[in-house]
Amino acid sequence: MISSETIARVRERADIVVVVGEVVPSLKLRGRSYVGLCPFHKEKSPSFHVNRDRGFFHCFGCKESGTAIDFVMRIEGATFPEAIRSLAERFGIPVEEDRGGPRTEDDAKKKQREDLFAANALAAQFYEEQLRVHPEREYAAEELERRGLRPGTSPEVDDTLQAFRIGYAPHGWDALANYFRAQGMSPIVGESAGLLVPRSSGSGHFDRFRHRLMFAVMDVQGRVVAFSGRMLKDLPGAEKKETAKYINSPESPVYVKGQHLFGLFQARHAVRKAEQAIVVEGNFDVVSLHARGVDNVVAPLGTAFTEDQANVLRRFASSVTLLFDGDAAGKKAVLASRDPLRRAGISARVATLPEGKDPDDLARERGIEAVRDVAQRARGLLEFLIEDALDETFNQADAFERASRVERIAKLIADEDDPLVRSMAKSYADRIAGRLDMLRAPEAFRSLEQRVKQALAVARERSTGPLATPERARVRARAPGSAERTAIVGALLDYPSLLRDEEVEPCLALLSGPAALVV
Repeated sequence: MISSETIARVRERADIVVVVGEVVPSLKLRGRSYVGLCPFHKEKSPSFHVNRDRGFFHCFGCKESGTAIDFVMRIEGATFPEAIRSLAERFGIPVEEDRGGPRTEDDAKKKQREDLFAANALAAQFYEEQLRVHPEREYAAEELERRGLRPGTSPEVDDTLQAFRIGYAPHGWDALANYFRAQGMSPIVGESAGLLVPRSSGSGHFDRFRHRLMFAVMDVQGRVVAFSGRMLKDLPGAEKKETAKYINSPESPVYVKGQHLFGLFQARHAVRKAEQAIVVEGNFDVVSLHARGVDNVVAPLGTAFTEDQANVLRRFASSVTLLFDGDAAGKKAVLASRDPLRRAGISARVATLPEGKDPDDLARERGIEAVRDVAQRARGLLEFLIEDALDETFNQADAFERASRVERIAKLIADEDDPLVRSMAKSYADRIAGRLDMLRAPEAFRSLEQRVKQALAVARERSTGPLATPERARVRARAPGSAERTAIVGALLDYPSLLRDEEVEPCLALLSGPAALVV
């Protein structure tokens, strides 16, 4: 636990103008305060004020305010102890711990984490250097060139490669192991970090990553916690072996892959400024888009999107656009992302990529504006899932298959938390009925109508009952836009009988003005 004396010294010595100025380049002295564009919301005229004497910032636009510690916590998504340590390191303040008695186990864990961070940082430094000097670095450079990212191509490309700490792992069995030995780094620590592997016969260790293009994985504080290595073209005369395209670091005390997002450290300021993140599937997608000017991009680390990842992302933005591949695996990833995003209180839209293309392909072949255009035409997550369910081929003449499709779509609606989206469920049902050719099957349509009303009732109970959360309460309090009111009114005019259903009362409560008069 950080001592109160250390916290007091950080509060006293951390210069808030220096801290804010690193993030807000527009900050300028005006009278007794510094003024700039707010990093927490979009604005054209500066309303963000920093007072050095008081050690305080305040935005007259979005009302964000606080100390240097508060600023670091919000801008970095850091906890209080993380913010204190970050500021202490920045301003040369020793961090003292309150002992409160023997804490040998905690001390050992802390030392282990520090050693792992040091090993990963040393490995990143080694891999970066090899990309510059190793005789076989050209194999890595060729793979980067294929993506339009060859070192030396442009300042933007070089800045991106440096920001993501891209490197090359030599083909030798013990290049990193020897480097660790020369630097005094214990091979046991290298093994714990997943960088070295113990030899099965004899003593010693060999490198886990060999002849690979290396991506450093960083936490939100910019510390290297893991690596991902992509295979390269075989060396002449090398023994050909079946191997995975990517090899990733195993989990460790500093790295649990379901808790980190690739590129979030580099994207955090852009995500906060845009008030939105773009989530893609691959590391190269992130690096490629970043180099071309779309820098609010992150990716899960070879896993389905997790709730921990969503919670980390929620520190920086409340909405995302999912830009996954348009194949079956990409659609499956979209569906798997829905629950984690919903539980974290993040609204999501889905952008559909051309068949067989990933974001990197699209950016290279058609330019970055094509990627921006696809992202801007993103649809709501629920709408995408319903459309996808309808687009799957099935036998419409088979009553069982039709009923199964209705069940699937009704469940999608029932699982929706947002009352405004649920209020349009009847409109969805109308469209669904037409697509499923149910207008000529009244009994099937009545079944769907009943299921949608049941979905509304279940969801209404969930959002107002004992499981209700402050986040859901805020969503319920949001006023609907004109398009949403139009959809609600249209559904009620088409089916006036719904006016008598208590399950639809939340929809009526959302209407006001002319819309209410029409009803």
